[in-house]
Amino acid sequence: MVEIRYFAAIADAVGKDGETLDLPAGATVADLRAALSAAYGPDLDKMLSVCAYLIGDELTRDPTAALSPRVDVLPPFAGG
Repeated sequence: MVEIRYFAAIADAVGKDGETLDLPAGATVADLRAALSAAYGPDLDKMLSVCAYLIGDELTRDPTAALSPRVDVLPPFAGG
């Protein structure tokens, strides 16, 4: 089980701040993106492709990065 937390535009797109997904051991960012696209539609993958993923203490965009028990999905933020 992986706890997924969504922020900003991604939270708006999926309609929630988080959820728990049953992903196999060794699942990667690419696996997470595939699961989310299957659940919420292929248009979400366009957004997910520009997101950063906080896995443990590491911020990554690497689709081969292994997931931790909690993953934060962070879309690009505008500064101001």
